[in-house]
Amino acid sequence: MGFGVYVHWPFCASKCPYCDFNSHVRAGGIDEPRFLAGFLRELAHMAALAAGREVSSVFFGGGTPSLMHPSTTGALLDAIASHWVMLPGAEITLEANPSSVEADRFRGYRSAGVNRVSLGVQALNDPDLRALGRLHSVAEARAAVDVARATFERYSFDLIYARPYQTVAAWRAELGNALAMADRHISLYQLTIEDGTPFAGLHAAGKLKVPDPELADALYETTQDMMEAAGRPAYEISNHAAPGEESRHNLVYWRYGTYAGIGPGAHGRLCVDGQRHALVTERNPERWLAQVERDGHGLIEVEPLSNGEQADEMLLMGLRLTEGIDLSRLAAIGGTRPDGLTIRQLADLGLLEMLDRDRLRATARGRFVLNTLVLNLSASLARP
Repeated sequence: MGFGVYVHWPFCASKCPYCDFNSHVRAGGIDEPRFLAGFLRELAHMAALAAGREVSSVFFGGGTPSLMHPSTTGALLDAIASHWVMLPGAEITLEANPSSVEADRFRGYRSAGVNRVSLGVQALNDPDLRALGRLHSVAEARAAVDVARATFERYSFDLIYARPYQTVAAWRAELGNALAMADRHISLYQLTIEDGTPFAGLHAAGKLKVPDPELADALYETTQDMMEAAGRPAYEISNHAAPGEESRHNLVYWRYGTYAGIGPGAHGRLCVDGQRHALVTERNPERWLAQVERDGHGLIEVEPLSNGEQADEMLLMGLRLTEGIDLSRLAAIGGTRPDGLTIRQLADLGLLEMLDRDRLRATARGRFVLNTLVLNLSASLARP
């Protein structure tokens, strides 16, 4: 399933009102060399826990990793390659916001070893970009895509839809423009109102109107139809790609591989002494750094996962994929498989389908209600 390394750079120039990611604004700047030293120490600790692995992908996420100096990126990639074997052709992705894209800086990331960039475009009209709290304009987004195309072997960008007051016709036109800009991969996320965000407060006060369920369904169906027709079908609920151009790093997650998470608030799944563990680091950047300098790592959770917990996680991740989940592998990892009657009942409702004797997947309709689907399947697992 591959082994990935996720590096979480937690800093942003500003906090978007819809975002509940572990991202932080530091108006006075940060001590980047000190944070780099912390990342390198924690990386060494993770490498000791998962020695001898072959890295198939590295992902710099955040936050805004494109605020990181290219030399910092290079030092981290050099350290990863020194601790583990970096496979030939390993995918190395860096997230960037269009407002922080500069051609020289992108060439610096490319020289450091980054071979794929993911741009947080989010919208292709200026009023909606302002409403989403983004710092860039549509013109800057287009320029950033041009720089990415000229610099990297592969690039992708994100858009958010089901935005306040958005219509199907407006989204269809915007998505058409996006397809004209896109490479072979594009991520399209429905806006969700996350607890604790400014958008949640506005929504609760009746000051933010999002599409009702019927309109949200229509926007989703429009997305699927247009992307399928453009040769970039969904391979995961929110991700679309030409065949063979999927994000290899994200497939590590969804295919239930193992990965090391480095940095404030990073999550990991590592096999330690033959047992799969869930690992979580301290979220606050300064507290994380102080702990790393004291203990050599910022871990606050290192929990062994039971067979049942692994089965639940594998269901939740695998059913996001259009390829579905291998029930024989689920049985090997989790020691169980969903009840046949439950599968048949959900299939009769048009939510599931068996591709062969052992491969189960959610239908397009089922992926739209995935959480409910997973709860039903999980409840039917025969617990050892």
